[in-house]
Amino acid sequence: MVEKRVLVPERLRKPPRSGFSWVDRRFVRDHAPDLSRDAVVLYFFLTAVSDKHGLSFWGDAKTSVRLKLDEAAIARAREELVRRDLIAHASPLTQVLALPEARVRKATSDAEALGTILQRLRGQG
Repeated sequence: MVEKRVLVPERLRKPPRSGFSWVDRRFVRDHAPDLSRDAVVLYFFLTAVSDKHGLSFWGDAKTSVRLKLDEAAIARAREELVRRDLIAHASPLTQVLALPEARVRKATSDAEALGTILQRLRGQG
């Protein structure tokens, strides 16, 4: 078994001084493999810009510029996340929701799930 140790002690992560952001690792394992690349990117973006309640006021135009996706792609990705019960949206607000209870799915390792996500992010999946 690999012993865990801090590799760069002077660079330990700390909560940000302002804002509030995190990604539940269950998203990577249980949800991201079934989502489009744009939906995964949008979810990560929304978790990064949301406040401690998961709320974001970012509009499609600004989000589109930041993510280098057209507004139609943003809208499709958002609808995909809404359908999957991962976010709620009522313009101009978007809320990243607590993840729904775990679904039963075939067993895959976290590494396999992450590999699938990375392939989709590179546009190969």
